[in-house]
Amino acid sequence: LGHTAFDYIMEVKEFSKINTSAIVEKMERLHGGAAGNVAVVASKLGLDVGLISCIGKDFKNSEYEKEMIEEGIDISDMIYSEDANTPTAFVLTNPDSEQMFYFYWGAAKEYKVSEIPKEAIDKSRAVHLATGDPEFNIKAGKYAYQSNKLVSFDPGQDLHLYSTRNLEELIQSCNILFGNEHEIEHICDLLEKSVEELLDTVDMVVQTLGDKGSVIYARGEDPLNIEVVPTKAVDPTGAGDSYRAAFLSFYLRDNDLKRCGRFASTVSSYIVETQGTQTNIPTTDQALEKMNDNWPEGEYL
Repeated sequence: LGHTAFDYIMEVKEFSKINTSAIVEKMERLHGGAAGNVAVVASKLGLDVGLISCIGKDFKNSEYEKEMIEEGIDISDMIYSEDANTPTAFVLTNPDSEQMFYFYWGAAKEYKVSEIPKEAIDKSRAVHLATGDPEFNIKAGKYAYQSNKLVSFDPGQDLHLYSTRNLEELIQSCNILFGNEHEIEHICDLLEKSVEELLDTVDMVVQTLGDKGSVIYARGEDPLNIEVVPTKAVDPTGAGDSYRAAFLSFYLRDNDLKRCGRFASTVSSYIVETQGTQTNIPTTDQALEKMNDNWPEGEYL
């Protein structure tokens, strides 16, 4: 559940200051949105996926819609707006891989007046809550958690939309909390808790650290450090979404946490090699082969 969006990915030499402009060196329009990204990557890795997003009139008959249908993603529960366009992200990246994000909410306003998709949740084994409307995510998370579904939550760039109360309420209905280094730190600050104290509520905290890899904190276990898979990164935008999709795809197949983390790290290494999250998704076999090259002691093939 969460945003499906069109992404404008732009490369700049520097970010503009107030009342000045900066030259965009390169720009591409790609398919994105955190929930859309997770759905497409997870589907390509073999999961049966349903997607609930608020999308606009420009999504119907678009290449993005066709791609999802061809991938076998169930989009029958998508929430359509007849008077707004699909959410659109504008992502600017400088030579140091630092990024600035601007987001057109558009059709996502429909979350405020839409019912949560109970039937879709009922037929699911797991529910991933990505960037989106906090109140909608809270209601969906509560229903899924009370229905004994695995619930994972990644607030992403929408973390600033969550009040402390919102965050506390959602985490009470969450099994796995995903976030990057800054997001997990901010969540801990807002809730005045350490990562270890978060584990009194959630089963697991998965923190991605960019080129430093990731750390998996699980209740009752020592932190598990996962190394990054070396590669030439072209665009870091979708690394997090692809990591989450790959992690969940292996976790739902009952793999141990080290294997889940290494698989997620490997899949992300493919994604960052090209612009956009959905342009260089490996097959499971391709990822396993690369994973075996990096961690031969694992015997993953």
